[in-house]
Amino acid sequence: MSPTVWLSLLTASVVISFTPGAGAINTMSNALAEGWRRSVWGVIGQQLALIVHVVIVAAGVGLIVSRSPLLFDIIRYAGAAYLAYLGLRLIFARVHDSSETAESNPRSPESHWSMMRRGFWVNLLNPKAIVFFLAFIPQFIRLDQPALPQYLILIVTVIVVDVAVMWGFFATAARPFQRATRTARGQRALNRVFGVLFLAVAALLLFVH
Repeated sequence: MSPTVWLSLLTASVVISFTPGAGAINTMSNALAEGWRRSVWGVIGQQLALIVHVVIVAAGVGLIVSRSPLLFDIIRYAGAAYLAYLGLRLIFARVHDSSETAESNPRSPESHWSMMRRGFWVNLLNPKAIVFFLAFIPQFIRLDQPALPQYLILIVTVIVVDVAVMWGFFATAARPFQRATRTARGQRALNRVFGVLFLAVAALLLFVH
């Protein structure tokens, strides 16, 4: 991959990562609930899903999904249902007032695995991501050169950029709102905001073609 092509890939990756979506919402929600440092586990899960998307496209499965209305709709409905579930879970979640003592109101942090798993499914269950990568990847892969090194460069670039944007920007952007999480009222308000955002993304995934 030439330096010019790589710079184009880098620029495109930055633009794509800054586009708000379910991954950004999930990252900000994790940062508010679990803290900026621990929110990286959800970001890692999202990157694992990106790797799967690239592998799917490279293996030719993405073309099958894009050309099969049934497969596309199955993944689309599953993704919308999962995002709706996350949204409703946030809206109806029990909240805790951090001003109370730990003895009267204990709270265990969410496990790394749980955040990784949620981040993974949030990104994976998006058929439009597969179609997007199907249109995105061929612009940076030359058929007259070895494919594996090019795909490795592409995956590493996309992941590094997305981690930097998700953790460095979206998770950081949530930090000023952490004061609101100190009270039950503030937690409830933020949960509803992010719950509605998840539901909105689910609706877009479901109804926008």
